[in-house]
Amino acid sequence: MLDDRYSVAHRLYPYARSADQAAGAAAHYPAVVIGGGPVGLATALDLALKGVRVLVLDDHEGVGEGSRAICFSKRTLEICDRLGCGDAMVDKGVVWNVGKVLHGEDLVFEFDLLPEGGHRRPAFINLQQPYFERFLVDRLRQAEAEGAPIEIRGKNRVDSLTEEDGAARLRIATPDGPYEITADWVLACDGAGSPTRKALGLEFEGKVFRDSFLIADVRMKAEFPVERRFWFEPPFRGAGDSALLHKQPDDIWRIDFQIGWDVDREVELKEERIRARIDQMLPDIEYELVWTSIYTFQCRRMRSFRHGRVIFVGDSAHQVSPFGARGANGGVQDADNLGWKLAMVLRGEAPEALLGTYDTERCHATDENIRASTRSTDFITPKSEVSRLFRNAVLHLSRDHDFARPFVNSGRLSQPSVYDVSPLNSEDGLPDGPAGARPGAPCPDAPIGHGYLLGAFGPGFTLLAIGQAAPDIGDVRRLEIIEVPPEVRERYLGGQSRALYLIRPDQHVAARWESAEPETIRAALDRATGRELA
Repeated sequence: MLDDRYSVAHRLYPYARSADQAAGAAAHYPAVVIGGGPVGLATALDLALKGVRVLVLDDHEGVGEGSRAICFSKRTLEICDRLGCGDAMVDKGVVWNVGKVLHGEDLVFEFDLLPEGGHRRPAFINLQQPYFERFLVDRLRQAEAEGAPIEIRGKNRVDSLTEEDGAARLRIATPDGPYEITADWVLACDGAGSPTRKALGLEFEGKVFRDSFLIADVRMKAEFPVERRFWFEPPFRGAGDSALLHKQPDDIWRIDFQIGWDVDREVELKEERIRARIDQMLPDIEYELVWTSIYTFQCRRMRSFRHGRVIFVGDSAHQVSPFGARGANGGVQDADNLGWKLAMVLRGEAPEALLGTYDTERCHATDENIRASTRSTDFITPKSEVSRLFRNAVLHLSRDHDFARPFVNSGRLSQPSVYDVSPLNSEDGLPDGPAGARPGAPCPDAPIGHGYLLGAFGPGFTLLAIGQAAPDIGDVRRLEIIEVPPEVRERYLGGQSRALYLIRPDQHVAARWESAEPETIRAALDRATGRELA
C-alpha cells in the first residue's frame, strides 16, 4: 500500500459538527465547492487565497483509494506553485521528460518533452493522486491557519440543490442529521459520476470507446530508467494490443494492459490472472500488487459548464481517456481559469458576464483534449484491419524516418490550451512575436536574475515591460508592473528589441505590443476583465 499517511484509512478532514448545524437560519457563503478531490481542492484554495470565503463539502473524510491520476504536467505544477504547494509535489514526485515508443521488441523512437532549459518545472512528474491531494490539503490547512477564509467538512453530502432569490440552497446530510446553507455560487467538482449533474438532470454528450484497459500498480525494485515506455503489440504474451510502464514514488510502477472489449471484468481482476500478465512482462522480478482497476475510454462533455448558480469543474464537466494525462491536468486548469474570474465578480470588480468566458475558454480547451484523446484512441485501438495496417506501417517507417514520427500517437501528452477564441483577448499588437506567447497563450517561463519569470507575477493582472520602462498608466487597481531586461527574448520578443505584455491572473497573455499608449493598455485591461461583455 501507499505510505500510511496517504492511505484511504487516513482521515485528512474527519467529520466534526459545525456551527451551521445548530444555527436557526441557513448560513450563507459566497462560494461552496462540492468535492474534495484535486480539482475541488485547487478551486477552493485559489478562491480563498484571493480573499473569497469558501466552504468545501465532501462526502468522504480524506483521499480515495489507489493511485488513479499519476501524471501531472508542467502547467499544473506552475499553477500549484502559485497556490503554494508546487515544491512539495516536485520533491516527492518522479521527474521525467523522456518517453519511448516500442513496436514489439523494437524501439521505434524516443522523444524529449522539454529539450530546452530555462524552465523551473519539468515536463511532467509522476505522483500518486493521494499524495497530490494531501499536499493540497496541507496547503489549505496552512492557509486557513494564516487567516484565509476557507473550511473543509468531511462526511457532508449534498442531498439536494435548488435555486431561489438569486442564490443556491443546499441540503446537506451528515452523521448528525441534515442541515441547510445558501451560496452565491456552487462549484460542482464531484467527479465523472457527479451527483450534482445527475440531480439537475444534465447529461454528457460524446463517445464511449469499445475497449478495456487493465491498470496494475506494483511495488518492485527495478533498474528501469525513469521514462514513459509504451509498447504497440508488446512482445510479452497476455499483454493485449498495447502496454505502458511508468515509475511512481515509493518504488511503485504503473502498468497498463489493453485487454479488449469483450472481457469478463471479474475474471480479469482476479489476482492470479493479473499476475500471469505481469509475469510475462517482468520475468524473474519480485513485485507486490498495490492497486488494480479496469477502465474504458470515454470522451464526453456537458454542452455548457455553467447552469444558473452552479458551475461544473473538472471531471464533473468532461471526461477524456487517460492516455495523454488530460483528466486531472485539464481539471486543475479549469480551476485556474475560473478562480480569478469568480473572485473578481464576487468583489464587484467585474461583471457577471465574465463568468461566461469560463464556459467559452474551457469548452474550447475540452474540445481540444477530446480531439487529441480520440485520435490517440483511434491509433492505439484500430477499428478495422485497414486501420491496423496503416498504424503498423507508420510505426515501421518511424524507426528510420523522422517524417513519419508525428503520425505515431501513443497518447499525445497534455498541453495547456491557447485561448485563441477568447473574447478577453486584444488584437495582437506584436504579430511577429513568438507564437507561443500570443494573446490567449499561457506565459512561457524563463529565467530572470536568480529566479524565474512566472514566480515574479502577482495574484492580479500584470503589465510586463521587456527591454523598456513601463508607461505611466495612472491609478489602475490590481495591475502590477514588472520590468525585465530583454534576456527573455527568445520566448517573448522574437525579432523585436522590446515589448509590453498584459498578463491575466491565470498567467495567460491578454494583450501584447511593441509599445503602447496608456489608453490602449487600459482598454485592453477593460476587455480582459469582461467589461465589454456587460
